[in-house]
Amino acid sequence: MSPAGSERRVLTLPHRVVQPLRKLSRASHPARMVVIGFALAVLVGTVLLMLPISTQHGTTSWVTALFTSTSAVCVTGLVVVDTAGHWSTFGELVILGLIQVGGLGIMTLASLLGMLVVRRLGLRMRRNAQTETKSLGLGDIRSVVAGVIALSLTIELLISCALTARFAYGYGQPLGHAAYFGIFHAVSAFNNAGFSLYPDSLQRYAADPLVCLPVLFAVIIGGLGFPVLFEIGRRLRGKRRRWTLHAKVTLNTYAALLLIGVCVFLGFEWNNPETLGSFGTGGKLMAGVFHGVTPRTAGFTTVDVGEINSTTMLVNDVLMFIGGGSAGTSGGIKVTTFALLAFVILTEVRGEYQVHVLHRKLPTSVQRQALTVVLVAVGMVFTATLLLLMLTPFGLDAVLFESVSAFGTVGLSTGITDQLPRLGELVLTALMFTGRLGPITMASALALRERGRRYDLPEERPIVG
Repeated sequence: MSPAGSERRVLTLPHRVVQPLRKLSRASHPARMVVIGFALAVLVGTVLLMLPISTQHGTTSWVTALFTSTSAVCVTGLVVVDTAGHWSTFGELVILGLIQVGGLGIMTLASLLGMLVVRRLGLRMRRNAQTETKSLGLGDIRSVVAGVIALSLTIELLISCALTARFAYGYGQPLGHAAYFGIFHAVSAFNNAGFSLYPDSLQRYAADPLVCLPVLFAVIIGGLGFPVLFEIGRRLRGKRRRWTLHAKVTLNTYAALLLIGVCVFLGFEWNNPETLGSFGTGGKLMAGVFHGVTPRTAGFTTVDVGEINSTTMLVNDVLMFIGGGSAGTSGGIKVTTFALLAFVILTEVRGEYQVHVLHRKLPTSVQRQALTVVLVAVGMVFTATLLLLMLTPFGLDAVLFESVSAFGTVGLSTGITDQLPRLGELVLTALMFTGRLGPITMASALALRERGRRYDLPEERPIVG
């Protein structure tokens, strides 16, 4: 009880503080909440990584902590300090947690917590989860969220067991040490993060299929996207007879790009003494397959990427820019966007009016969305590349590779990341953040409100080309 004669004091915030908070709480656009969720995760990770307990010696600057936190949440893998050499076990666990949170999606985890606590999901929470998981309907959000969590943890557990067994019994590492390294690399691989506790990534295991193949399996499964994985699961259980258009386009394009990546890397690097030239035939094939997959935004390396040929580097730029499947752990413009634009171009070349994809008509709105994603992505990569060329002494090949890797949340690097000035690190930080969320999601989140045109204008055809 308060003393006699005293009045209860109620803490009140100024109107200039309350009003923005009220607007934030009433934010109806789910894309805006996704951006806010990721930004908060990056902020929390930055604060945790700046703590003295997170490093082995001293403290970490806010730029390094911000860069690492963004790279982890956006499952990129670019680093400015050696992960195992700079961060303590606590810091490594923070990075691992940020990778898991970023891979599954902030809104997916929030929806799961809502299910566990209140046993029901509100409409706004369901819309937020729908934006992150790219689910087609609100009614199946519960099953989608639960499926995402269950599938992710199952794959990570299986890959962890495989890597732990190999590290322990194949290389004589203590079981606890092997388990820790196995779990870390399994989570990093499935989420296409590319973070490694080895300073040379996985180069020491370049010719070991018992390490490389589980990692590649996790990368491919995570990169296909949850909608495709769910459909594969339903077909295996006999619950679906026909493939959806999204699944067919994703699987066919993903497989074609993987084949192109493997053939290009093997063809141009076979006799390069700095990459594949030092291996035997088996080692060359293993490393070639591995680096044909990694541009799908994996980020792990088994050879020195800084020594690959310019031709290989340019092809990798294109593959990293395309990325992996939608609603998965990979980045880039997504293979479906790339494939749909290819169909649009083919239709225009043929002189046809309607775009048809695998016996289905493609809506005009989807065509516009695909074109917008690509053009915005090109603009972001171009701007970042231009800024890095102005800020650093590095050549166009290395800078463009770094920018595309950051936008596509790949994590591959020619070795210049830790040599960038602070302003250059901030440029890549912004590029990783926007690349993870997607140009359309970012643009929608930043829009103050949706505007609809109440009238139409006269049509006039300009000269094209």
